[in-house]
Amino acid sequence: MDINSVFRRFFTFMRRHPTVVVSVFVLTFAVTLSVSAPCFTKDPLDINPVVRLQTPSSDFRFGTDNMGRDIFSRTLNGGRVSLVVGFGVAFLSCFLGLSVGILSGYIKAFDAVMMRLMDGLMAIPDILLAISIVAIAGGSIGNVIVAITIPQVPRVARLIRSIVLSVRERPYIEAAICVGTGLPKMLVRHILPNTVAPLLVQGTYVFASAVITEAYLGFIGTGTPPEIPSWGNVIADGRAYFEMAPWIILFPGIFLTVTVLAVNILGDGLRDMLDPQLSRRM
Repeated sequence: MDINSVFRRFFTFMRRHPTVVVSVFVLTFAVTLSVSAPCFTKDPLDINPVVRLQTPSSDFRFGTDNMGRDIFSRTLNGGRVSLVVGFGVAFLSCFLGLSVGILSGYIKAFDAVMMRLMDGLMAIPDILLAISIVAIAGGSIGNVIVAITIPQVPRVARLIRSIVLSVRERPYIEAAICVGTGLPKMLVRHILPNTVAPLLVQGTYVFASAVITEAYLGFIGTGTPPEIPSWGNVIADGRAYFEMAPWIILFPGIFLTVTVLAVNILGDGLRDMLDPQLSRRM
């Protein structure tokens, strides 16, 4: 393929969907910094009381906390935990919600039982359910992912179910039934493709919500243990010293805000890009 043609297509795409390009760039930058953080940062657990509460400088770019730990290192390494939780929750929620939603939307007997279970889960506030699960199972990255995933599954399942209920009434589905198409083939070949675009958009919302919920859990002390830095518990460590050392909260808060904002903008951009009616208006 001609390189000029590739660049022309890229710039055309960037002109039509600038929010998608910008948000993807920001997320890629955040992921790259977080993943490569151990290569160019200090140990985030290294305690040095001599330099406690130091202001940002050339030696400590984001300053230090009350124990002399480098905030720059803790912020970037904490991003690894928050992003892992976000990606893990988004993947599990979309996979489980997709499975439940497709089966519920197409099989009435399964729908009658499973949707009542989903309604029960949705009746419990997300953060309270997550706190309860982490308090019982213990604070670890895996338990935090499970605790945040469970409240998100019903929302994804209901979205997919509503799409399946409308798709299964279309003529080509009835035609496939008339020619004897089996249930697995029907779901995978004719139903599943219609759910991909809404699922991608919903996945970005789940990702952003998971990052925020993980920060909530870390802030109140029920998330990952203190020896595993995350944006939530780094901010929690600095709340008692906010007046004298605001940088402890400021920098991880900026990273958290920018990341969640980029994910939300990406979701809006994907919705505009994948919705045929919105695309024709652009």
